[in-house]
Amino acid sequence: MTVVKSSLPDDDLKVVGEALQGALVDVVDLSLVAKQVHWNVVGPRFRSIHLQLDEVVATARQHADVVAERASALGITPDGRAATVASDSAVGAVPTGWIKDDDAVRILVDGLGAVVRRMRERIEATDKPDPVTQDLLIDLTADLEKHAWMFQAESRQAESA
Repeated sequence: MTVVKSSLPDDDLKVVGEALQGALVDVVDLSLVAKQVHWNVVGPRFRSIHLQLDEVVATARQHADVVAERASALGITPDGRAATVASDSAVGAVPTGWIKDDDAVRILVDGLGAVVRRMRERIEATDKPDPVTQDLLIDLTADLEKHAWMFQAESRQAESA
C-alpha cells in the first residue's frame, strides 16, 4: 500500500530511502546508548559527563523525528523498531553495570565517530538524488560532530596529547 506518492524517481527514492533509514537507526541507537551510559556513569567527572550525555540524547531524539518525518514525506515508511535498530546500527554495544567516566567518554567518542562516518557517506550518496535530504543530513552531522568534538576534548587521551 502506498499512501504518500514521492516526487522522486524510483532509483533516487531507493538511495534516499536507504540513507534516511540508516540515519534513523543510527540516531535512535545513539540516543539509547547515551541514555544507558547517562544512567550508569560513575567517577570524579560524573556530573559534567552525565549532563553532556543528556545533550547528546536530546540532539539524537530531535533529529530522529526530523529524519523519520522526511522519510514519511517521501513515501518511505521509517522503521525505528528495537529489532531493526539493534541489527542495523553503527553504534557499539554498551557494557552492563557501572561505567567509569573515562570509559563513558570513550564509548561516546567511538559511537559518535562511527555514526558521523556513516552520515558523511549518506551526505555524499544523497547529493544528486535529493539535495533536500542531503541538507537535513548535513545539519544532523554538524550537530553530531559538535558532540564528538566535546567528548574528544573530554577524553584522557586528549589530556596527554
